Amino acid sequence: MARQIVVERGGQQSAFDFAKVDRSKLYGRRRRVPLDPAGEPCARASLSEDGAVLVRAGMTAQGYYTDEGHWVPNGELVSLDEAGQPKEPVQSTLGHAQALKGPFGPERVLDLVPHALYALTPAEVDDALVVGLREGEVYELPFAYRTGYLEDTALLLANEDGELFALVGRIVEPLWREAEERIPTVLEEDDDDHGDLDFEMF
Repeated sequence: MARQIVVERGGQQSAFDFAKVDRSKLYGRRRRVPLDPAGEPCARASLSEDGAVLVRAGMTAQGYYTDEGHWVPNGELVSLDEAGQPKEPVQSTLGHAQALKGPFGPERVLDLVPHALYALTPAEVDDALVVGLREGEVYELPFAYRTGYLEDTALLLANEDGELFALVGRIVEPLWREAEERIPTVLEEDDDDHGDLDFEMF
């Protein structure tokens, strides 16, 4: 069974099937495939700085080399917090009910730096939630596609046609200055060499 985005609001759970929306699905895509002299497709690769290793696609996703040249597989890597202590992995939120925050107004979207968009299909949902979304309400929930060390924020919303979406990214809180707060100015020293132009000399 496919995993779902499951949310909870007011004691009512709702589940959505989801599919990622990207440019290729909206507009289609074309690829340029370079061919070798025999007409076979070429494979992308990079040469290490010392010229000793040819790195092909997918190799860097398996692990890392330390500065001393030791190979460390991804399975041995850990994430550290600001104090240098190991962080606890964040479990995937898919299939697990997440409490919704909100409702917010549409302006909440302006606080999100998005990196993924999912189209939602209601499976078993609270009708009041869907009505609220289609009336312009926005709800927020934690989102982690897979178990790891990063947790994003997803905003549930609807477009003008009533289609439902989850916009996934990172919330950025803006920093504001008070109207009375003076912004320091930087005064540049005068350059005595420039002098005043006398336009009569031209």
